[in-house]
Amino acid sequence: MTTREAQPLAGRTVLVTRPSAQAPELVDRLAVLGAEPIAAPAIRIVPPRDTQPLDDACAAAGSFAWIVFTSANAVDAFMARLAAAGRGGAALAGVRICAIGPATGARLHEHGLRVDLAPAEHRGEAVSAALRAGADLRGSRVLLPRADIARPALPDALRAAGADVTEVTAYRTIAAPDWPGAAILDLLLRREIDAVTFTSASAVRSAVQSLGANRAVDLLRTTVVAAIGPVTARAARQLGVETKVMPSTYTTQALAQALGEHFAGLPTAQSA
Repeated sequence: MTTREAQPLAGRTVLVTRPSAQAPELVDRLAVLGAEPIAAPAIRIVPPRDTQPLDDACAAAGSFAWIVFTSANAVDAFMARLAAAGRGGAALAGVRICAIGPATGARLHEHGLRVDLAPAEHRGEAVSAALRAGADLRGSRVLLPRADIARPALPDALRAAGADVTEVTAYRTIAAPDWPGAAILDLLLRREIDAVTFTSASAVRSAVQSLGANRAVDLLRTTVVAAIGPVTARAARQLGVETKVMPSTYTTQALAQALGEHFAGLPTAQSA
């Protein structure tokens, strides 16, 4: 195997916009492929302004038929408040748990929880379809601990199927102040960033807002924008940003691999 085959991102500078807690996984995967990753979180994960609704949901957790986790952040936030109340995973005995994506499932396992349903496609629409296919949801109580800006598609679909859905804000997603910083902005202006990765629609929106709409479109036009999935890619498109790389499965591992496949065989700026 040649060096280029083993490290298709050798000589490429890749910007990672994930929140700080989640960035290392993608950074490490990109580095294995030879990239020079730069962690520049475009968003931050912070607690709800009012934790009482989340605490109430934790207190009543055992009364739900399903708890649906759509991100590792939601798992961490929910379990932290459960622990703060002096309760642990045992409080969820008898409750079925659905996880969207392997990262969410892995985080649940780290907390000692079993995942009962993990749809093959890692998006809200697939979650609702899998839940509806597995059981009659009419009258079933379903808890959704989610981000404050989560899309309404999932709870709307579950309610349409007759479920009694409780949505609760487990965490807030806010723009990172002063993104991307003077040094990284200079690299973007000098067109020395080969690729920018986005793993959420909120990161795209935050980045574009921070740069300014027109400048964001201009700066990202000459780099490779890699989106983790269709929801993120759609958010980029709505803001005038073209996604050039999107994996067929919506994981960070697949995102890094797709980026490597995109650059494989292409000359670097230094060798062009």
